[in-house]
Amino acid sequence: MGGFFGVAASQDCTFDLFFGVDYHSHLGTRRGGMAVYGKDGFNRAIHNIENSPFRTKFDKDVQEMEGHFGIGCISDYEPQPLIVRSHHGTYALTTISKINNVEELTKKLFDNGYSHFLEMSGGDINATELVAALINQKENLIEGISYALEVIDGSLSLLLMNQAGIYAARDKYGRTPIVIGRKENAFCASFENFAFKNLGYKDYKELGPGEVVVMTDKNCITLVNPGKEMKICTFLWVYYGYPSSSYENVSVEQMRYNCGAKMAQRDNVKPDIVAGVPDSGTAHAIGYANESGIPFSRPFIKYTPTWPRSFMPTIQSQRNLIAKMKLLAVEDLIRDKSLLLIDDSIVRGTQLRETTEFLYQSGAKEVHIRPACPPLLYGCKYLNFSRSSSEMDLITRRVIARLENGNVTDEVLREYADPDSEKYERMVEEIRKELHFTSLRFNRLDDMLDAVGTDKCKLCTYCWDGRE
Repeated sequence: MGGFFGVAASQDCTFDLFFGVDYHSHLGTRRGGMAVYGKDGFNRAIHNIENSPFRTKFDKDVQEMEGHFGIGCISDYEPQPLIVRSHHGTYALTTISKINNVEELTKKLFDNGYSHFLEMSGGDINATELVAALINQKENLIEGISYALEVIDGSLSLLLMNQAGIYAARDKYGRTPIVIGRKENAFCASFENFAFKNLGYKDYKELGPGEVVVMTDKNCITLVNPGKEMKICTFLWVYYGYPSSSYENVSVEQMRYNCGAKMAQRDNVKPDIVAGVPDSGTAHAIGYANESGIPFSRPFIKYTPTWPRSFMPTIQSQRNLIAKMKLLAVEDLIRDKSLLLIDDSIVRGTQLRETTEFLYQSGAKEVHIRPACPPLLYGCKYLNFSRSSSEMDLITRRVIARLENGNVTDEVLREYADPDSEKYERMVEEIRKELHFTSLRFNRLDDMLDAVGTDKCKLCTYCWDGRE
């Protein structure tokens, strides 16, 4: 995933930029970056944040950087922001993107005379560099930004900063958000709307799908009007979003309460306590407990002083180990108890199986699992939810392949996506047995969408039902 923040102010904006970017630390694990523009031109810093928080890595930089415009990011993969010199002049660029047609776009650029891309350590092209190359194909920045939004298969939102201001462009289907904040003599652009509240900004506007604006300290002007078709990621509410965020005027925390309540209304088990896998499952569990009347409890606690949510290795085996190390049992709340546990989702299933075994070892009598979203049947094509190279990493796809003897077609998957079908029930039971749960019941797609409470045609549900 990833998040970004940008500020245009009449005075030095570095303080606001520093804390605005830091408030996006839950969205990325690999790199952080800041770039400012002021009387001395551009200044930039990029650091690896895999083993320490953004604030500690940039504490020295923020004392030395100065500028009235600034953009920064938390990135899950590529180093950014980039500073680009082109026929548009010099600009800094940061993106939130997933580009599925990299090979097609690079070939087209080479055919048009583009000379080269710098490879990153893994051999991939930096996605933000590719976006810059696309922007540079056109005669002016606005045409270039619009062109990049249009030709990329996947998703793209960006912030571009030059001497004139900061350009913000939201993905053409609004898959990721951009919110504009305003205070005296300053505007800001942010992925998370809560990121600017403590800095004195008030909500000014949320960009529509494909909308492009330019900000200065004095105003925010729309350069490209928003489109009509919206497909914002529903998983923002279920998992990605910080509890204090809201998207399209829908609160993340409230949606999760609603989601838990919907799950409780359909359930028939009577556990002793309801608990959430911290942190993203906690609000769902509170909603479930409030609706069902079953007490909410915290039978295990996440050790946050040194294991906050964002610091996770990219190697899956290490991630599994760290996830286990984060959780500390409160055995008096577990022993001889029947527990109902809510997690945001089941992806590979490894971590939740180990959590369940951990609860049994701590004396739990039963462990009922209730994922807050439906079974994930498709790898996401639009956000970097997982950098897995194969959909077979999903436990659902492995189970379906086993049940269907490898004959998994789109038609077959549609049957497994139907919560009222026999195949769906078989899949859920196979997952339950494989992961050693007492019982397993996924949230239904229709209930989850009702919990969001916005127009369903504006919500992307591809990872659950394959519908684009």
